[in-house]
Amino acid sequence: MQPFSSRWWFEDRETGDITIGQFPNWPIWCIAGCWIARLVVATGSTAHDVLGWMISGLWLVWGVDELVRGVNPWRRALGTGVIGWQVAAVALA
Repeated sequence: MQPFSSRWWFEDRETGDITIGQFPNWPIWCIAGCWIARLVVATGSTAHDVLGWMISGLWLVWGVDELVRGVNPWRRALGTGVIGWQVAAVALA
């Protein structure tokens, strides 16, 4: 397999299948739940702020999980991008 070819980027190293996206895992489900809850609570409330921090923390958990356990370079790069996005968001807040 040629390094940096499309197959190299997207091939699951364990199964040989092409993996671009996967069924959401628990951090993504929790992010969705927190996001919905955040829409319900009053903007500017403590609950709204806590839910926002929980969403950021869960994105970091998801990113680290993909970086460490991602099935291919694409998934690891995606995890790295999400970590960078969250670190930048917190740094600029």
